[in-house]
Amino acid sequence: MKKTLITLAVLAAATGVAQAQSSVVIYGTVDAGFVSERGGVNGNVNKIDSGIASASRIGFKGTEDLGSGLSALFVLESGFGVDNGQQDVAGTLFNRQAYVGLSSKTAGTVTLGRQYTPWYNTLSKVADPFAAGYAGSAKNLFPANTTRTSNTVLYTSPNFNGFDADVAYSTANNGQESLVSSKIGRQMGASVGYANGPLNARLAYNTTSNETAISDAGSARNWLAAANYDFAVAKAYVAYGVNKGLNSSTRNNGNVNAFNYISAKTSDDSTTALIGATVPVGPAGTVMASVIHVNDKSGLNADANQFAVGYSYALSKRTSTYASYAKISNKNNAGYTVGNNSNAGTGDKAFNVGVRHSF
Repeated sequence: MKKTLITLAVLAAATGVAQAQSSVVIYGTVDAGFVSERGGVNGNVNKIDSGIASASRIGFKGTEDLGSGLSALFVLESGFGVDNGQQDVAGTLFNRQAYVGLSSKTAGTVTLGRQYTPWYNTLSKVADPFAAGYAGSAKNLFPANTTRTSNTVLYTSPNFNGFDADVAYSTANNGQESLVSSKIGRQMGASVGYANGPLNARLAYNTTSNETAISDAGSARNWLAAANYDFAVAKAYVAYGVNKGLNSSTRNNGNVNAFNYISAKTSDDSTTALIGATVPVGPAGTVMASVIHVNDKSGLNADANQFAVGYSYALSKRTSTYASYAKISNKNNAGYTVGNNSNAGTGDKAFNVGVRHSF
């Protein structure tokens, strides 16, 4: 009897160790609100929208300790619309993120699959006081071609006294590259950053091949330098992007003619600059503001300015309410629209108010 009890105790302890070394977490965000858009060709648009501040999603992530500082990891993440309950991209399952990899405490992390680009992580996590969400999202004016890539190998270095770097490589993996050229659909990117105390600064680069089976139009090249500094009473943000080559300045709305004119072609030579701030208000409130300017150097001078302000109030650690407003001034038939984290918008002005819950 005593031997049986000892055996059961040993098995229970071993099971507990195994569970501690491996974990799977279900997480997500449910975000919805009211959106009012003005200035577009369809007039005033009022609607219930999903993913305004942060895209609504459900995901699974897990890690397994392999010993000697090495671990396995995975992420599977799917987006959906709270307003209609549908997948945000029809016919897909884990359209937002889907990757697996190995991580070493001393050598860094390698992941394979569908992932965010280093350029987009710099924009959303370092450059934008709206974190790429709300009406003031920097995605309204910054290039829209560098968010995620499929078939990607991403290496992220360990942190060395505040410094870190990452490098990404991806291909279209559609069969054409093996028959014609390995450059078809190829994207490459990298970033390096420094974060220590109140300062967070990062420099990112992304290049996308324009080659097809019948032509080669070079590549789209995007540079982005961004920084924010926390002064305690406010956090200041600044960013500057350089965009060169065909498709280097694609618009969030896909260059749809959203206004009562034919939108100017997207530039193959432009810069995008941002200044902004977040200001804590009381124990749970935050004011957000930014100004963004697009300078089209292609000769069309299809410039644009965006002015945005927003407010978020944390009801708890997981739930917040928010309101935001943004206005874009398009020049020389530039066709930028005010959207949010998940949708491109229909006009040059938008107001939204909503609630976000994370779990």
